[in-house]
Amino acid sequence: MNWYEKLNKYFPVEEMKSREHMEMLLKEKGDVYRKDESENHVLMYAEFDSFIFIDYVWVSTKTRGQGIGHQLIEKLKAKGKPIILEVEPVDYDDTDTEKRLRFYQKEGFEHAQSIGYSRRSLATNEMNHMEILYWSPEHEPEESIYEKMKKMYESIHTYKDKELYGKSYQPVEEVLTLDEDREMEDILNALEEPEKA
Repeated sequence: MNWYEKLNKYFPVEEMKSREHMEMLLKEKGDVYRKDESENHVLMYAEFDSFIFIDYVWVSTKTRGQGIGHQLIEKLKAKGKPIILEVEPVDYDDTDTEKRLRFYQKEGFEHAQSIGYSRRSLATNEMNHMEILYWSPEHEPEESIYEKMKKMYESIHTYKDKELYGKSYQPVEEVLTLDEDREMEDILNALEEPEKA
């Protein structure tokens, strides 16, 4: 399986960019959009001057728990910039969503509770609600994370969207919101405590 097939098999259709979109980003925005891969992992990320956005991380099931994900995150943290990513809220019927959140919690990520993120999938036409997690060496305020997410959305997610998909994603102001009073509990603190054996 090539890198795209690995990601495509693992991530929900509404979260996946087309192969053409990702290849175009790698080719035309290669100074920002990057791929780090081995037989057991695929990491797609965008590195801007002031932050890093993790687009996709895949680690093969046979090597999970061996520290590969931790090493990838450490490599990014070593650049000394805030790291931002999107995650699905916990679905207790899908144990992977909880495992993913636990992983990022262990890696020191925080939940940006004041940032709302809802985008219509061009693949399914369904609204896709995501939450924003971030790690910051300088304990950056969420307003700053919000501004970085807007920049990423406009330069990565919607890059040549009309040309690639025949229609455009919603404008950034419809997708991302910043609301200090947003009624959202911290999804990392809300993780169920693992049962003691």
